Amino acid sequence: MTDFPAATQRARVRVPLRFDDGYSVDAELVTFHGLTDGQEHVAVVLGEPAPGALPLVRLHSECLTGDVFGSARCDCGPQLREAVERIAERGGVLLYLRQEGRGIGLYNKLDAYALQDQGLDTYEANAALGLPEDGRDYTAAAQMLAALGITELDLLSNNPDKAEQLRGLGVTVRDRVPTGVFSTAHNVRYLRAKVLHTQHTLPLAELTELNAG
Repeated sequence: MTDFPAATQRARVRVPLRFDDGYSVDAELVTFHGLTDGQEHVAVVLGEPAPGALPLVRLHSECLTGDVFGSARCDCGPQLREAVERIAERGGVLLYLRQEGRGIGLYNKLDAYALQDQGLDTYEANAALGLPEDGRDYTAAAQMLAALGITELDLLSNNPDKAEQLRGLGVTVRDRVPTGVFSTAHNVRYLRAKVLHTQHTLPLAELTELNAG
């Protein structure tokens, strides 16, 4: 286990969430003091786990283009929408982490998009800019979970690195639950790169067929 300073809850506020497809749910948003990276991460508490059941948790990295503007170049917006409903049904928490572009920031992410338009994949584009393929560190996420009293969970994610980092930080991840596959003509190369570079649990054969088509 990696030691890290404790964070504390700063405030909790109830917020009714409404989505364009008509889905709605009430959530409780939690802010924190003492996060190691100094970012304004937010925990979105949804539903209530059944007695004896583990909470379902997702670490969702902020994506302005996908979450807010509905960009079809990634699957972030649909993943966020899916996660809110699945967590609300079971009970758990969505950690909304301010880690735009896998930690490289918005401007750098858009620069990487320009390189992708020239033929590089999402990871190659980051490397061409002298940036890490994935610069995310989940210490703040582990702090948030500890402040919420969550030490054991099921993780809603296709990304094995998230589970591995949390386990290394002392969080018990019982199971990694895959998200849906949200492919479009614009993001299939991006999804294939996730499988090939970082072993995301996505159907490579299906994505290969889409890419060929």
